Amino acid sequence: MRKRLAFRKLSRTPTHKWAMLRNMVTSLIYHERIKTTLPKAKEVQRLAEWMIGYGKDGSLHARQQADRIVREKPALTKLFEVLGPRYAEREGGYTRVLKLSKHRTGDAAPMAIIEYVDRPGEIRAARPPASRQRSVIAAVLKKAGINPVTEAKEIESK
Repeated sequence: MRKRLAFRKLSRTPTHKWAMLRNMVTSLIYHERIKTTLPKAKEVQRLAEWMIGYGKDGSLHARQQADRIVREKPALTKLFEVLGPRYAEREGGYTRVLKLSKHRTGDAAPMAIIEYVDRPGEIRAARPPASRQRSVIAAVLKKAGINPVTEAKEIESK
């Protein structure tokens, strides 16, 4: 009986699976985009979201928690000095998994790219966080030459 096990087995022993996931999260922090199979990408996504949460927290305890998973000190430094502040006002959804149309040659495994959102050179731009959404939309409309409608004007017109 399964009983709420946290991660998939991924056809590996638990120690091998955790070693692989830790390596993949470290690589994701370094490169901010990696290509892997779809099931692995979905599992790494959970771990990567946790790591960004620790990076946003920035406390000593969060650093110790992240150090248990991230393999190398430079990656840990990047997590707390670059990625944590980058996602300070985003409430979640720091990563995205993009399915690739071409399957892996040899075993035809479905492939995917996992990447952090809001980074330079990303494949598809992310929606801004809810706290910035109105200002971003107003800036885009202003750039297009359209005066944005404010809530006060909407109320007065009714």
